[in-house]
Amino acid sequence: MADLFSALKLRDVALSNRIGVSPMCQYSCEDGFANDWHFVHLGSRAVGGPGLLFTEAAAVTPEGRITPHDLGAWSEKHFEPLERIARFVASQGVMPGIQLAHAGRKASTHRPWSGDGEVPPGAGGWRALAPSALPFAANYPMPVAMSLAQIAETRDAFVTAARRAIAAGFRIIELHAAHGYLFHEFLSPLSNQRTDSYGGSFENRTRFLRETAGAVRAVLPDGAPLFVRISATDWVEGGWDIGQSVELAGLLKGLGVDVIDCSSGGTSPDAKIPAGPGYQTAFAERIRRETGIVTAAVGMITAPIQADHIIRTGQADIVLIARESLRQPYWPLQAARELGQTAEWPAQYLRAGPRGSKERVVRQRDARGSS
Repeated sequence: MADLFSALKLRDVALSNRIGVSPMCQYSCEDGFANDWHFVHLGSRAVGGPGLLFTEAAAVTPEGRITPHDLGAWSEKHFEPLERIARFVASQGVMPGIQLAHAGRKASTHRPWSGDGEVPPGAGGWRALAPSALPFAANYPMPVAMSLAQIAETRDAFVTAARRAIAAGFRIIELHAAHGYLFHEFLSPLSNQRTDSYGGSFENRTRFLRETAGAVRAVLPDGAPLFVRISATDWVEGGWDIGQSVELAGLLKGLGVDVIDCSSGGTSPDAKIPAGPGYQTAFAERIRRETGIVTAAVGMITAPIQADHIIRTGQADIVLIARESLRQPYWPLQAARELGQTAEWPAQYLRAGPRGSKERVVRQRDARGSS
């Protein structure tokens, strides 16, 4: 029986445990470039001992950013500071992953502590793109409906960013198809009112994501896992739902996607989301059971015993920790102690952290090159 601290093999990538640090926007870039904040933020969490660590959402085009302060992945130069981060993360025995994204109609908005709603073009914003000319909310940008050429260009931008990410040392790629951003906007009938081959039927609404996932898989090394984060439901009647998510997951598995990262919501400001501990794990469990694909659970997973229970009972194969890892960067090390598991503490921290001999395992880093 797997537990939270059991290893997991995904293609040629071996995770030392089932804990991942979820992608979390820092809204601290200038022109999309990672800086010292990102190095320290991600480096601190790598030292904390997860098996997997994702960057925040990295926009594959400038207009794909949520805010003017988002991380970018649209040029070779954007990967220069990210390469240093990936190298350090791997040196800690943690698998570096990057989430590639496009915000769609939720682009060109203020970062949370600077305001709300649209940043207009005159103040540093830009015209948002979406499947249909439907704003997310009254104070959000009115998006431009994408042409077929723009859809193809955006697909190609994901492919190029994925290729560059692998070259920069990232071992896992995730496509962000959740939370009301561009891929999710195509999936949901709430935001997609197209009448061409990218709208209407389930087959058409899923086409953009399926085409992109297949194209990205084709340029990745065979040994590199591909994740897709989805919102398993819109939490709105008539919207995207878990039944469609199960069907989509099966199709993505056939295209070479390895893991479905199961979140929810984000495409409607009117959604009534019953948030609470583990409120999304049932989605991961059902998709895993009905398709056989590996799943990751996310959302208000805070206690080690809760996370361990999710793995032991087969609800998911990986747990992704978000806000709790902001509160406690060393959550995996503390979880190991609480669960009586072996944790590989950095040698530099041994005199302060571990107390029992079972925990006193020093990482052998001259094998430092090994990841």
